[in-house]
Amino acid sequence: MIFETKLRVRYAETDRMGYCYYGNFAAFFEVARVEALRELGVTYKQLEDDGIILPVLDYQIKYFKPAYYDEELRIETNIEKVKGARIFFSYKTFNEKNELLNQASTTLVFVDFNTKKPINPPSDLVEVLSKATNTES
Repeated sequence: MIFETKLRVRYAETDRMGYCYYGNFAAFFEVARVEALRELGVTYKQLEDDGIILPVLDYQIKYFKPAYYDEELRIETNIEKVKGARIFFSYKTFNEKNELLNQASTTLVFVDFNTKKPINPPSDLVEVLSKATNTES
């Protein structure tokens, strides 16, 4: 399953070159993965209320072209897999001309809020996520 999120580059997100500052993409991908999970009926708020947090373990990105002020970006998010306490996401960002601007991935870890130790996700969550990934954890 590929989930789509659209964002517009705001003026405050650009640098002196007129490009969307590269560091903003981490925040854009956070919005995209939160919305992807929401489409599956899973919210970060509910996970946190249930005592589960999802810190980022790994973030990688490769840039091909810049994004500019006021461009609408389309981020395609894919939940690659859930393996043990980890969930793997991939992203592709496109501009209004459908040009690929970058590709990225993140690995997040399910962590118990109280103990701060990795945990396996609840079985009902694994079931929901496996439908999106077509894989078993």
